Amino acid sequence: MKRREFITLLGGAASWPLAAGAQQPAMPVIGFLGSELPDLYVDRLRAFRQGLNEASFVEGRNVAIEYRWAEGRNDRLPGLADDLVRRRVTVMVATTTPAVLAAKAATTTIPIAFLTGTDPVAMGVVASLNRPGGNMTGVSNLSTEMGAKQLELLHAVIPSATVIALLVNPTDPIIVETLSKGLQTAARAIQREILLVSASTEREIDTAFTTLVQRKVGALVVGNDPFFNARPDQLVALAARHAVPAIYPYREFVAAGGLMSYGSSLADAYRLVGVYAGRILKGEKPADLPVQQSTKVELVLNLKTAKALGITLPISLLGRADEVIE
Repeated sequence: MKRREFITLLGGAASWPLAAGAQQPAMPVIGFLGSELPDLYVDRLRAFRQGLNEASFVEGRNVAIEYRWAEGRNDRLPGLADDLVRRRVTVMVATTTPAVLAAKAATTTIPIAFLTGTDPVAMGVVASLNRPGGNMTGVSNLSTEMGAKQLELLHAVIPSATVIALLVNPTDPIIVETLSKGLQTAARAIQREILLVSASTEREIDTAFTTLVQRKVGALVVGNDPFFNARPDQLVALAARHAVPAIYPYREFVAAGGLMSYGSSLADAYRLVGVYAGRILKGEKPADLPVQQSTKVELVLNLKTAKALGITLPISLLGRADEVIE
């Protein structure tokens, strides 16, 4: 080989690593659309990242995550979703019904992994559970189907309550209709009356509890809604102040001093969404990934709160509880 040819070849070989480095794809970005406050998502994000890890993705190492928080205000979600679209994220993750609808309206091309407590077919976000079609798939966690069971548990604790209130957020009519219909049916079966009270601002929450006292409501079911989920301290404090026994959708309320909760395990649901986000990052299409159902539910009781309310929790209920906070 001539000296000039050898130098040319050596120079080309030396440039290979630089060229290869220049052609490395940028780190993929997940756009996480959160309906509530970031402080409430610590455990949920831990579970979400666990799911990503199961799919071989680690935040900061081979995937970045852009977070957008609505802080319990559903009206902010469309703008936040549009911002993530402008950011050209690789995958969008939406984990409440209002966030899912905002993500759906924002893009038909960016893949979306969702978590919703409402039937995603009825919502119009997927064509079917087995073959979602389009750019969306994810996890359904059965939250709106919990109402009848929550009423049953509340009735076991407060059998004397003849009027039971259901607190809903009127800005989410899909959840209101689904939850109230199931609860009304269950109430008729045990000859109880359901009083529907609504709130979409902190002042309206205060007003709702005033209504409960005026109507001499015996117990309360707090609907699963991002606005309420972002305000566990306010709801629990009002329930304590007015001595209203209440059942909530998630453990966070009971940890804050609420009487009891019954609902889907958020840790399990968020882990499943993380797995799906990872699979989509690897190239799988949402249209081909069946909507999963998170069937793990948990009952959490607070003995200290029960004592403060003068309630003796049934032994049978204590035996069924996944966690008893003392």
